[in-house]
Amino acid sequence: MTRVLVTGGAKGVGAAIVRALAAAGHDVDFTYRSSGEAAKALADELMQASPGRTVRAHELDLADKTALDSFCETLEAESFFGFIHNAGQPYDALAAMMQQDKAEAAMQVNYWSLTRIAKSLMRGMIRAKAGRIVAIGSVAALQGNPGNAAYAASKGALISYCRTLAVETAKRNVTVNVIAPGFIDTDMMAPYAAYRDSMEKQIPAGRFARPEEIAGLAAFLLSEPAAYITGAVLPIDGGLTSMLGVHR
Repeated sequence: MTRVLVTGGAKGVGAAIVRALAAAGHDVDFTYRSSGEAAKALADELMQASPGRTVRAHELDLADKTALDSFCETLEAESFFGFIHNAGQPYDALAAMMQQDKAEAAMQVNYWSLTRIAKSLMRGMIRAKAGRIVAIGSVAALQGNPGNAAYAASKGALISYCRTLAVETAKRNVTVNVIAPGFIDTDMMAPYAAYRDSMEKQIPAGRFARPEEIAGLAAFLLSEPAAYITGAVLPIDGGLTSMLGVHR
């Protein structure tokens, strides 16, 4: 039985990932920032459904560097087979109007926390010659989108880091991949509810992704058949990034 750490696992895509991993036979530790009740309910539900499975929730604000360092120090004494960095912080602003502190906060949560946690877990994976790292990126890093400069840059940094890490760890049987979702049907899309119909019309598949569709790929990347996939950026976007964005 293998152990996996998931950041931002209490709700939305993160909760779907935790469920998929537990169903695949992994023990799961996951972090949450403010959804304490949802996190506890999820952990209790999964442990009751699968006796012998360990699912633990950890309160952690990834923007708090001191708290993150303390958490990472505890991780170094334990061994994990997998790490899925799902936690993300949006920030929408035109580049000319971007507030530096908000942009840096998004970079801390979306990118720097990934590198900090990966550093703590990587030595154990390399020693064991077995490990899987998956980062949830975004199609925003692959295609320009007005108002997404800071968020897209944080996800772009994540992609570049993961590709390099994949090359550095491949001979030790550690894989590192990025999933790049398009629009997903979660609370994060709530501010755009008024635009949903027009947004869906621009997606070839004609709909947003379901959280379970992201989770399914994340769980697969931790499975044995995925052992030769590393350094990949895998869009799940209903064909969005394949399409030329000019409409007749």
